[in-house]
Amino acid sequence: DGVAQGRRIKCSLCTKALKKIQALASDNPDKAAVAAAMQKGCRVLRRATGRLCQRLVKKYQDQITNGLQNGDTPRDICTAMGICQS
Repeated sequence: DGVAQGRRIKCSLCTKALKKIQALASDNPDKAAVAAAMQKGCRVLRRATGRLCQRLVKKYQDQITNGLQNGDTPRDICTAMGICQS
């Protein structure tokens, strides 16, 4: 089920993926820039990690986009999604 799947995605993977996405999305990302950065960011990661990354961004795309646009840190975004403990 989706919730258990989300919990299996480790906090470290979430923050690593979002750091990569944040770096690719530029300082003032619009929705299209974040979407492109998500695709590119996941492709750079190793195969198994990249698949988890793609699942993560598909499921949480809006939260990731909003978090990056608000200037939240990758850790804050992963915590808000329930993947990292606060």
